[in-house]
Amino acid sequence: MSKLLLHTSHLISLPSTAPRSRFRFRSPFSVSVSSISRPHRLPPFQSTRDLSVRAFDSEPSEEQAADELAGKDGIGDQFVRIADEDYPTGEFEFEPITGWRGFLVKLKMLFAFPWERVRKGSVLTMKLRGQISDQIKSSFSRGVSLPQICENFLKAAYDPRISGIYLHIDILNCGWGKVEEIRRHILNFKKSGKFVVAYVPSCQEKEYYLACACDEIYAPPSAYFSLFGLTVQASFLRGVLDNIGIEPQVERIGKYKSAGDQLARRTMSEENCEMLTTLLDNIYTNWLDKVSSVKGKTREDIENFINEGVYQVDKLKEVGFITNITYDDEVISMLKERLGVKTDKNLPMVDYRRYSRVRKGTVGISGGKDLIAIIRASGSISRIEGPLSVSGSGIIGEKFIEKIRSVRESKKYKAAIIRIDSPGGDALASDLMWREIRLLAASKPVIASMADVAASGGYYMAMAAGAIVAENLTLTGSIGVVTGKFNLEKLYEKIGFNKEIISRGRYAEVLAAEQRPFRPDEAELFAKSAQNAYKQFRDKAAFSRSMTVDQMEEFAQGRVWTGKDAASRGLVDAIGGLSRAVAIAKLKANIPQDRQVTLVELSRPNPSLPEILSGLGSTLVGVDRTLKDLLQGLTFSEGVQARMDGIMFENLEGYPYANPILTLIKDYLSSL
Repeated sequence: MSKLLLHTSHLISLPSTAPRSRFRFRSPFSVSVSSISRPHRLPPFQSTRDLSVRAFDSEPSEEQAADELAGKDGIGDQFVRIADEDYPTGEFEFEPITGWRGFLVKLKMLFAFPWERVRKGSVLTMKLRGQISDQIKSSFSRGVSLPQICENFLKAAYDPRISGIYLHIDILNCGWGKVEEIRRHILNFKKSGKFVVAYVPSCQEKEYYLACACDEIYAPPSAYFSLFGLTVQASFLRGVLDNIGIEPQVERIGKYKSAGDQLARRTMSEENCEMLTTLLDNIYTNWLDKVSSVKGKTREDIENFINEGVYQVDKLKEVGFITNITYDDEVISMLKERLGVKTDKNLPMVDYRRYSRVRKGTVGISGGKDLIAIIRASGSISRIEGPLSVSGSGIIGEKFIEKIRSVRESKKYKAAIIRIDSPGGDALASDLMWREIRLLAASKPVIASMADVAASGGYYMAMAAGAIVAENLTLTGSIGVVTGKFNLEKLYEKIGFNKEIISRGRYAEVLAAEQRPFRPDEAELFAKSAQNAYKQFRDKAAFSRSMTVDQMEEFAQGRVWTGKDAASRGLVDAIGGLSRAVAIAKLKANIPQDRQVTLVELSRPNPSLPEILSGLGSTLVGVDRTLKDLLQGLTFSEGVQARMDGIMFENLEGYPYANPILTLIKDYLSSL
């Protein structure tokens, strides 16, 4: 494939090692837009609708590639890329609702629906534990979701009926991106002057990271505290597969692309070790910095305390890590006293699920006339929905494309935000969604907002947007591909099974002959196919991020980056959460920062009766699907995968006390 050439008439060229903030486009157009923190200048949104179908053919000429990068096909970069510090922050500023607006809010509450009525002086209680989904949950779904958690914090800040928030924080099963978003909303809520109290019966680094943002932290005398540090794990099944006669034939492109290592290797590669060490250092350093800042101590003091191996709750109180040692009922009694509730009366409380039904308009948070669409993409990527697919279990390319097209064809949306929480998946599906997002970006501003992870196919989607926003610790990048098949020859010999194939065509048996290894010519074809898929991914990343292919190759190779490191290398534009993505969308759509907008969720659940009932048998369905995917997930017939491997951080995701064998299997299956 010919190299992609940058159209340099609008680009300041710098060496590939320069930080992303130095790559900027010049433009003869500029308009002033008001901002929360400082004025910004941005050219009007440029849209061209003459879309060429030859964008990224398999073998474009250098002239064609240059034309693509110059935007002659209509899908070039419509946006001026600016540095992180020049984007609006989207920082929350609390302004009490008073006067006439305050009167109207009280009137709305008086005539609110029964399920929206809350007693004055109530305490909002939320239990943050287990899995936290980035998708909005329906009334029939179990667990909690990040959008509803964040919205509840926002509503409670303005709701005159809410006196404060009481958080139960237990072992979390989510990544650091979501934790950072929740922590940001805790800090924002505190700007309202209301209290937020944390109760932590079981606490590790991630849970404490949230709790230390609260005003007070309470724990029972028997609380499980294990602030011992962080580890990263990688499990390998090659020895197991050899013992049962299965030979994995894996083709992965990119020296850091470790997806497939669980099958093909017995130990960690040097490149994978380097990558995981860097990720772990970034997460650990960030934790030390934030905790030391809150506690008014030096980072060395916090690290020394961690290295003492302290688990006693009284010791934690002594050094100021927690406020006091009390049981849940004692905390409630304390809150009753604080709010002036008589001892023989119950503390008025409203829980997460009920408060989620209170509309923002009821508490005076009104949206504007300008609409911004939010399209959520969570889970593994598949091109089409399988017969055993469970609703909401991943990203189905066909369904996602329908939503993208509906936003593109609608004139009511001023911009769109693609909210991504995905380790990737099917490379073909990722490419098809990339194309549709770029078509959408040709007609209106599109911002990608990353949650815990947007890697491989997840990053493939994000790089089609006009700007990418990630959390400091979002796992992203992993620009690489992997594919493979199992050679079951020895297994078949052990069990006495035989398979014979009659074929026509030199490579007809590549897809069918699992009873033997590849022939040399088949192996060559297999490798070339994977290499071609990688080049397309890498070259489109270079094009989308306004880099040369050589520059992108330096940051690709299947390497996973944290959001902060990705931003310094040009893979991400700004650090922040959904609120910053909204601020940037307003900026690019020429909507003043002080003007309210309405966010329209296009991924709200609407489960049918069969889907509700299917939840009863979802475990059995999942097991059946897992067993099937175990042998088919990486086969050539399933296509090339743009997928991040199953990186598992102890104390970062999953339950630490799980059965180690089940943990190993979970880690392996998560990479398929």
